[in-house]
Amino acid sequence: MEWKKLLNTNRLRKSNRDTTTDIRNEVESDLGRIIFSPATRRMHDKTQVFPLTTNDNIHTRLTHSMEVMSLGYSFGISICNNKAFLERIKEYSKDDLIRTIPTILKSSCLLHDIGNPPFGHFGETIIQQYFKKLFLENKNTTAPITENETKFSSLKEEQKMDFTHFDGNAQGLRIVTALQYIGDQYGLNLTYATLASIIKYPYTASDIKIGRGEKLGVFYTEVKKFDKIVNECGLQQGNRVIRHPLCYLMEASDSICYLTMDIEDGFYKGLFDFHYLFEKLHSLNLFNSLKSEKNWKKELERINNLKLEDQYKIIKLRTILIQWFMDLASNSFIKNIDKIEAGNFQYKELIEDEEEGILQLSNKLREICKEKIFTNRDIVSLELTGHAVLTGLLDYYIEFLILDNSGKYKIRAKQLISKGLIDVAIAENDVKHFEDLSPYARLKLIVDYISGMTDKFALTQYQQLNGQKII
Repeated sequence: MEWKKLLNTNRLRKSNRDTTTDIRNEVESDLGRIIFSPATRRMHDKTQVFPLTTNDNIHTRLTHSMEVMSLGYSFGISICNNKAFLERIKEYSKDDLIRTIPTILKSSCLLHDIGNPPFGHFGETIIQQYFKKLFLENKNTTAPITENETKFSSLKEEQKMDFTHFDGNAQGLRIVTALQYIGDQYGLNLTYATLASIIKYPYTASDIKIGRGEKLGVFYTEVKKFDKIVNECGLQQGNRVIRHPLCYLMEASDSICYLTMDIEDGFYKGLFDFHYLFEKLHSLNLFNSLKSEKNWKKELERINNLKLEDQYKIIKLRTILIQWFMDLASNSFIKNIDKIEAGNFQYKELIEDEEEGILQLSNKLREICKEKIFTNRDIVSLELTGHAVLTGLLDYYIEFLILDNSGKYKIRAKQLISKGLIDVAIAENDVKHFEDLSPYARLKLIVDYISGMTDKFALTQYQQLNGQKII
């Protein structure tokens, strides 16, 4: 694997950026495009853990992504100051790397959740289950053919998997390579290096069908662009595609943030107190066995004994946990760089490296989240609201735009969908009018529109279409 290819700053469409007046490098330009993107702004009202919350202390997708971006930048600075890593990439000066790798990580971290639908990861499940039912995957083969089956019979199996295996990561790649429409089919037209670093699951429908990969990371519509990214960044290893190495650091940044910050959100929601956390973490023996100058168990005791209110203790606890996670994840990345570049890293994530003593704490924080947060009655109730909203919106738009043969609602429904998304669908399918779009293209348009909604916008539109709210 060549880092010159991994840091490829070419684009799907050749850039017409005026570099005589714009002194940023290419990946710095990427970051600006992402920050000013409407899709980034919409994350301010998308669920992290607590849907439709009115508590300003609780994280949204945007505040979470900003924190992930901060950790990604720190990881980038760390590895660019590591002698072993610098020796590995001799063709770049340290100054060039400092302006490149941390910036790519900032971009990939800011983008990592940009494709998530309303109502968080539960929204992904709702969409998947809806289309499994719609396509009648489990129907009795002796049952009569329905109208729905006739409407969708033209879809290939790989196309259906865009919906039955819907994933926010794949939708994120679609957003930045197509849906941020500014006159062509390349979206934000980011560099290959930035695009490759966000592809957490480098698997197409064909890979999933043969058991290579668990999650769909690339939709049918983006396969050709994905192949181009893979080729330009040198990610093909034999008969498989592997992750970009920086993707591991993006993933670690995300995992560290949601494990620590979800805990903090749970505390602010009153689901547990600091003493509960202290007892849970202090019971672990790993704090005595860390390969570190600090004794983390004593540090935990020191925080517990501070003459401070719990709300300040939780901040200090979060700070040392993040630092500890980052130290060990950085060590794991450098130590395993050969395996990572070859696609043979043995652990699922950097923060699950058992040799670095990090897995126990990861599992303990996940256990706390599962026991105290994810089963919270408010979350469960609002997730059920999300189910009603997303299912209802899908029902309406599929009925109006695909199944209704009379066409009496088609014009009205089409007017509700973003013109930019319709322009993308028309250009992507090389047709002249909306009416020429195939059922597959219309389904993509519907899901692009609904998955891009904020939680409150989805709820409001559902209420309006359902007659519960007047515009």
